[in-house]
Amino acid sequence: MDSKTVEDLWSHIRTLGVLAESGSYTAAAQCMDVSKSAISLRIAELERATGVALVRRTTRSVRLTEAGQQLVDSTRLPFEEISQHFASVRDKALQPSGLLRVTAPVALGRQQIVPRMSAFLQAHPAVRVELELSDRLSSLSQEGFDLAIRHTNAAPETHVAWTLCHTWSVLVATKAYLKRHGTPDTPQALADHACLTYLRRGEQPSWSFERVKGDKQRVSVGISGSFSANNSEALREAALGGLGIALLPDFSAQADVAAGRLTVVLPDWRPVGAFGEKLLALRPYSPYVPRAVRAYVDYLRAELKSGFGAV
Repeated sequence: MDSKTVEDLWSHIRTLGVLAESGSYTAAAQCMDVSKSAISLRIAELERATGVALVRRTTRSVRLTEAGQQLVDSTRLPFEEISQHFASVRDKALQPSGLLRVTAPVALGRQQIVPRMSAFLQAHPAVRVELELSDRLSSLSQEGFDLAIRHTNAAPETHVAWTLCHTWSVLVATKAYLKRHGTPDTPQALADHACLTYLRRGEQPSWSFERVKGDKQRVSVGISGSFSANNSEALREAALGGLGIALLPDFSAQADVAAGRLTVVLPDWRPVGAFGEKLLALRPYSPYVPRAVRAYVDYLRAELKSGFGAV
C-alpha cells in the first residue's frame, strides 16, 4: 500500500486530468512544462496509491479506465475553481494587461467609444484592445469577446451587466427642413412629414411618445419617408442633409444639437420604445473577471456617468 496521503497526490490527480484532456504523455508534458517521464511517474504513483489501473496505454493513444475517468470527472470542477481563484488573487497584484476584445454597435463605437480609447490606453499601456464594430448581436463566448457594449434595456440572465449610463431617444431635424415643411406640434402631425426611420424588416414603421409632463399620455403614430437605415449614424447624416425628421439615440444627436446643426422636434414629448434606455457593458457570467476588463468598465463608467447631456 502506498504511503502517500491525498494531499501528496493533488498534483498527480491534476496531472491525470491534463493527460485526459491532451490525449498523450507528450502533450501533457508540454502543457505542464515537465518531462514525459515525470508525467509517467506521477500516474504510476497515483495508480499505486489507489490500487487500480487509471490509464489504458496503447501504441497510438492514451485512454482512461472507468476508474480513471470517474476520478477526473469528480475533481475537474474543484481544480477549475482553484485555477480561477488563483488567477483572481494574482491579478490583484498586477497592472491590467493583455488583449481585450470588445464589440460595440457601429454608431456608438465611432462616436463615443473610439474617441475615448486613447486616454484609456495611455493610462494602461500593457493593455491591447481589439474593437469590432457591428450592429449584429454577437455571441460573446462563441466569438471570443471579453466585453460587449450594448444599447438595450436589460441584460440576458446568463450575463454580468454593468450600467454605464442611461440614454434617451430624441427627434431632430434641420432648421431648413422645418422652415420648408413646418414644425409639428403634436406626434400625430408627423404623419404629414418625411420621417427617417430605423430599418427593422417585417415591422410597420411607427413611433411612440409619452408626454414629458402631466398625465404621461402615450400615443403611437404611423410614419413614412423616403429613407430608412439600420444605423443611427446614417440617419443622422440624412437628417443633416435635410431629408426629414429623424429619431436618434442621444449619443448620435448630441454634438449636432449642441452646435445648432440639428433642432429638437416635439420637446414636450419623449420618444419611447425605439432604442434601449441604458448603455450596458456585458460579459458572460464567470467567477473571475480579468483585470483589464474591470479597468475598462470602470473607465467607461467614469467617462459616461453624466450621460450624453441634454438634447
